[in-house]
Amino acid sequence: MKIAFFVNDTETEYPRYTTTVLAHEAARRGHDVAYITPGDFVVSPDDSLQVHARHIPRGKKKTLTSEDFFKALKTHGRKSSLVDMAEFDVLMLRNDPSTEAGERPWAENIGIQFGQRAAEAGVLVLNDPDSLSLAKNKLYFQSFPREVRAETLITRHVADVKAFAKQHGGQIVLKPLQGSGGQGVFMVNAKSTGNLNQMVEAISRDGYVIAQAVVPEADKGDIRMFLMNGLPLQVDGKYAAMRRVGAEDDVRSNIHAGGKAKPVKITERQLRLAELIRPKLQADGMFLVGIDIIGDTILEVNVFSPGNLATCCDMAEVNFAAEILASIERKLEIRDEFPGQFSNVGLAVM
Repeated sequence: MKIAFFVNDTETEYPRYTTTVLAHEAARRGHDVAYITPGDFVVSPDDSLQVHARHIPRGKKKTLTSEDFFKALKTHGRKSSLVDMAEFDVLMLRNDPSTEAGERPWAENIGIQFGQRAAEAGVLVLNDPDSLSLAKNKLYFQSFPREVRAETLITRHVADVKAFAKQHGGQIVLKPLQGSGGQGVFMVNAKSTGNLNQMVEAISRDGYVIAQAVVPEADKGDIRMFLMNGLPLQVDGKYAAMRRVGAEDDVRSNIHAGGKAKPVKITERQLRLAELIRPKLQADGMFLVGIDIIGDTILEVNVFSPGNLATCCDMAEVNFAAEILASIERKLEIRDEFPGQFSNVGLAVM
């Protein structure tokens, strides 16, 4: 198959990024791999969608190391050729729109918009771009069952936040409605309530503020678990999951924000939470997502570019990327067996 990965910028990719791990596995399995960035799309005069794609050489397939693949990405990722988007079988949207909001606002939603055009041209787009258009900020999470979510307030008024904090004994977490990677996250407690005005002001410069009640067991860190086709990603009883523990006095457990990864045993407790959100993920065509769990609460559902797959592979000693690519290959078999009978959103989670 021909598979394209849409990323913010090839120059900012790293060897252990989940996208790199997936792309390397695709190349290792003998598939044609290409990278696409926000400025690469072209709508031709005949209205067909084209793209300046950065094709990565296949190498020696199964003997292609991750190091060799990444070197090829850094070398060939600077060169592109104009091709018809319809030549690709799969487009994986793996960018983080929130990182574009500041310097490149035009690029923030471009993957979704052209992803929709690609799906119309018959390309399998993962995750489904129509649903991703509804998930551009954390408000999407409010549409999941109330049972899995922490008590949450969304506002731009500091008085609302103060009232919410008072209701919860001054113990709340503040974060931006848009954003990822633990950026702009504040822990409010008895010592810091005097700075509440400044915290809200800092977050609200870029939009709405989310205030959440502190979840029990938060001091143990959160669990990042991957879901594929709406179900926990697992091979032979080993789950693609890890525990992320923040630095002391730091509410953020994101690895990019200084958190550390530790092995975790997935129990019925976490599987039950995953099952509660499965129907919506499948209805929305969310093929690959990462959920963050603390205790009996899901803090976030990352549907754009969930990370840490490499660490999950290392800890479980399982190549979860192979399971993900095998699922994509099967989707294309179904598409070919039943041409035109399934929408992109339906095929995405088969």
